[in-house]
Amino acid sequence: MSLTEARFHDLVDAAQQAVEDIFDDSDLDLDLENSGGVLTVRFENGSQLILSRQEPIRQLWVAARSGGFHFDYDASSERWICDSSDELLGEMLARITLDQAGVDLEFDEL
Repeated sequence: MSLTEARFHDLVDAAQQAVEDIFDDSDLDLDLENSGGVLTVRFENGSQLILSRQEPIRQLWVAARSGGFHFDYDASSERWICDSSDELLGEMLARITLDQAGVDLEFDEL
């Protein structure tokens, strides 16, 4: 079953808000900007993590120092899953944050 446009936006909004909340609750020195459906996290070392919605194909895209990744929403598990590696969004965000900021954060709810 494909996602409706409204459901897709709700899911991406929820994911981006959860990511913002996790970073807000951390002790990391970073800048968060959410504009036009794109969440940009700028770490203290200048590297970035970007979460953007790709509405026509109903994907959530993640751009990081390690590359670009595309996530599909899996309704049965209620998780975003990478279309190339089957890695969960939360697992990848934890790995990217450790790689780019040197901090181990939990993104379990994603």
